Amino acid sequence: MAVINKLMRLQTLNSNKLILKKITLQVHKQHRLLRLKRRAQQLKTLQDKAQQSSGFDSEKVAELKKAITEGKYQIDAEKLTKNLADFEFNVYG
Repeated sequence: MAVINKLMRLQTLNSNKLILKKITLQVHKQHRLLRLKRRAQQLKTLQDKAQQSSGFDSEKVAELKKAITEGKYQIDAEKLTKNLADFEFNVYG
């Protein structure tokens, strides 16, 4: 009787391990799907912003060309670095 009880407990443990493994796999799958969904939402937001934008500001481009031609354009390295970091954060999170 004791042997039968031990075998039944082992079978139950093995069964529980299998169930736990299946649940773990399902959780991982759901997590991956959630990450993909978030990334898709980010891409959709970026796409919407890009579609609403004219692409570039022609007046700003003309001002920059003039400043470069006249040698008056100066790069603010700190501002450029901050803007690049902000862009990376907004795109990649």
